Amino acid sequence: MPVRVVTDSVADLPPQVVEELGITIIPLNVRFGEEVYRDGIDLTNEQFYQRLTTSKILPVTSVPSPGTFAEAYDKLAEETDEILAIILSSKLSGTYEVARQSIGLMKRKCRVEVVDSQCAVMAEGFLVIAAARAARAGASLDELLGIVRGNIPRVDMRAAFDTLEYLRRGGRIGAAQAFLGSALRIHPIITMKDGVVEPAGRARSRAKAIDHLYRFAAGYSHLEEMAVEEAACPDDADLLVERLSTKFPKERIYRSKTTPVIGTHTGPGLLLVAVMGDK
Repeated sequence: MPVRVVTDSVADLPPQVVEELGITIIPLNVRFGEEVYRDGIDLTNEQFYQRLTTSKILPVTSVPSPGTFAEAYDKLAEETDEILAIILSSKLSGTYEVARQSIGLMKRKCRVEVVDSQCAVMAEGFLVIAAARAARAGASLDELLGIVRGNIPRVDMRAAFDTLEYLRRGGRIGAAQAFLGSALRIHPIITMKDGVVEPAGRARSRAKAIDHLYRFAAGYSHLEEMAVEEAACPDDADLLVERLSTKFPKERIYRSKTTPVIGTHTGPGLLLVAVMGDK
């Protein structure tokens, strides 16, 4: 029986990839007041961003319950003896610890290994895809662990967002910093290093921010995977894909939408490129 692969909704995997590779997705949660929505299931991206920009209630995010993971593990244990869970950075979320602790709640006997991806969005997604493909080809759980851990240093991302307002509303930067950024029309660019979000630059216009994302991806000497993601800015994503298609086959560039869990912290206008390869 092939190893089954589990991940969380922040990996931002396109639905067709999830279905094709038989990946199990555990959703994080988004809460508006007393209303709780499962990420990517109970609320579409369009509904979320409409509500985000009009609601006086600031949404918050939360990790899945241990029971959610345990139930998913038990269901998969009916089909396999080995499960690999690849989870977003433990430095960003408690989801990794929940995924680990949930093993003890299982009712069925099955080997489950949980890996901290040290990343998120489609950078995490590429690790999941690599594992799921290898599992379908007959690789063992130990072989999958080697594949994922070997590829963690080979995934990277850059993201530009259009406003600092949602970082301010979430308490991640101060009001003065947000006001200054807006007044100067600064477009922050971020990356992830060792599982933590870090600044990677800033641009004085949206066009220059897109230039930065293009140069980052184009700077790789060898690329195996590429994805362009967006939050309510499909035209910008189309533009970036067209530019990147001169460096990487367009038909192999994944197009994805960032989930509401990510959008809660960044707001609309987030544009990012994720890669797996060597510089």
